[in-house]
Amino acid sequence: MKFIFKILLLSSISSFCLSCNKKQNKTKPNIILIMTDDQGWGQTGYYKHPILKTPNLDSMAKNGLRFDRFYAGAPLCSPTRATVLTGRSNDRTGVFSHGYALRSQEKTIAQALRKVGYSTAHFGKWHLNGLKGPGVPIFENDSHGPKNFGFDYWLTVSNFFDLDPLMSKNGVFIDFKGSSSEIIVDDAINFIKEKVSQKIPFFTVIWDGSPHAPFIASEKDRSLFKDLDEQSQNHFGELVAFDRSLGKLRSQIKKLGIAENTIIWFCSDNGGLRKVNEANIGGLKETKGSIWEGGIRVPGIIEWSGVIKPRITNFPASTLDIFPTIAEIIQLPKSNLLNPIDGTSLCPIFKSDLKKRKKMIPFRINDKAALVDNNFKLVVTSLEKQNFELYNLEADPTESKNISKEKPDVFKKMKTEFVIWNKTVQMSLEGRDYSEGKLFEQPVSHFWMHDDKYKPFIKDWINRPEYRERIILGR
Repeated sequence: MKFIFKILLLSSISSFCLSCNKKQNKTKPNIILIMTDDQGWGQTGYYKHPILKTPNLDSMAKNGLRFDRFYAGAPLCSPTRATVLTGRSNDRTGVFSHGYALRSQEKTIAQALRKVGYSTAHFGKWHLNGLKGPGVPIFENDSHGPKNFGFDYWLTVSNFFDLDPLMSKNGVFIDFKGSSSEIIVDDAINFIKEKVSQKIPFFTVIWDGSPHAPFIASEKDRSLFKDLDEQSQNHFGELVAFDRSLGKLRSQIKKLGIAENTIIWFCSDNGGLRKVNEANIGGLKETKGSIWEGGIRVPGIIEWSGVIKPRITNFPASTLDIFPTIAEIIQLPKSNLLNPIDGTSLCPIFKSDLKKRKKMIPFRINDKAALVDNNFKLVVTSLEKQNFELYNLEADPTESKNISKEKPDVFKKMKTEFVIWNKTVQMSLEGRDYSEGKLFEQPVSHFWMHDDKYKPFIKDWINRPEYRERIILGR
């Protein structure tokens, strides 16, 4: 009976996705993935932040599917980016923390979409090639740059970037002037216009560098917060520039007449920073870097005019779900995804108010881990010591009361599920997921100041404000 139900469920999902394509005149939908850097769950106008206004994010949330429980794949930037591209937990992919390289053996969503006729492009922060330190342009022959993971075109830096960034356009270093958000969005719009004129479906990834430290906003944007301290002025000013750029992008999509055939998916890469403003976390526990809710729950919205019913959902979802969802919509061959896949397709909730998620959402980073099963969350405060705790997120959203003793059956079940899942991650770390049966050699995570390829540029770059202090410190 369960098998028959599963077949019927898969059939209905496939019918929904096929009907979506039919509604879009049988053309493949365009896809835009947008991600900010360190934007906390509470850091939007629609969550009534006391300082920050985000009219364009608010408009997108009103017109799309707003997730009130959306999770970054990890509490840090590089690991979450790996989950977006692969649908797999970051540790499986070799991205154990920030500044680690994505394994070349992984299969990415960009590679899969390119195989079925999409033109692919990446704009902004990459942070998957093993480099630490403020963002620098990526070389064309970088073994772990966007080019080698399925992107035809890229305007990219290795890590965070601010005003007047130095970036790489397919390997050519260009010194830009102006807001980093506007620079990457303007270039993305040019790319999109070109593909629309060529009648080629596009997959566009826009990974902004805001509002990551060191917080440098334009005088105009920071002046909106003149009553705050200088750090806060710049921090919120960066988000104002991002929101304005998002508005320009959405406006252009409408003007091009492709809004009903374009999926725009927005989220942040990890939790926010309480040190700037308490409201950035939205009342959740802890911040970026933590496996508590404040470190992994982020704002999330999917907008697909005419296909997704605008509404708010408490359905738990994750960046792990992005690749499986797109694969379901496009009907990609299963061979394009590398197993085990940790995410699941969100197609069923596009038009239905499903309340319960069947597949748990796993997290593992350094010595910490977690497992989210709808309202229950298992927290592993130490993998080495095997310390487990249980929380009910509906009754206790601030994770203040460990209920492992009050709910022994739930605790035992989730603990068993986690132990089984964690063993599969260990198998991944042995190379068992790959056809070669072993792991290829990876770039060692390091600061670019110590990289022989970048040393010839240090003499000139030490005069740049975003690099000077870090070059002097060597980190």
